[in-house]
Amino acid sequence: MSEAGDSRRNSIELIGAKAGTAMPAEMRQALHLRGLVPTSIENFSKQELRAYQQLMSKSTNLEKYQFLAALRCLNVNLFFRMLLNHFRDIVPLIYTPTVGEACLSYSHIYPFLYPFRTSVGLFITLDDTDCIDTVIENYRRSMPEPIDPEITVITDGSRILGLGDLGINGMGIPIGKLQLYTAAAGLNPGRTLPIVLDFGTNNERYLNDPLYL
Repeated sequence: MSEAGDSRRNSIELIGAKAGTAMPAEMRQALHLRGLVPTSIENFSKQELRAYQQLMSKSTNLEKYQFLAALRCLNVNLFFRMLLNHFRDIVPLIYTPTVGEACLSYSHIYPFLYPFRTSVGLFITLDDTDCIDTVIENYRRSMPEPIDPEITVITDGSRILGLGDLGINGMGIPIGKLQLYTAAAGLNPGRTLPIVLDFGTNNERYLNDPLYL
């Protein structure tokens, strides 16, 4: 019984992450969603309009960065559709200059950027070197589709933009770069893999920060 329940939840999460309110009625019926979501079936243009209005309502670029990070986890198709249609507006929010501000605060905002059940990439420490196969297998199991990455961007966080050593907070850079590569080159976002090598930091600001991850 639990396996069937898990399978149903996985299907709902996978389809919801790609369709959201555009999910057809027959699909909602098959997934036993009747009464659990609004009945309106929208097209992707209306989804994008709502998302863009929400984005523009945020008062700071960091708030916009946080909204976009959460949107990508909730509905990856909608995220990239909006990015492509508003490229000039959104690129400075997902990469420079806003990503620098996000990296400086990454340990403080990380739990609010992505749902906890969503993997954003690999965080590899020195303690993981003897069990790297387990780390990779954990990542594969966390993905909604069983596909392997084709491209990765890796950082050790020691030289982030012009900000210097940010340690694990540098994860925002490979995430941002791969979003740009996906939008510009048409890559499958499920085949991109951000990696941070968390080998420590010499930055006193973060060594003295109780919230540093």
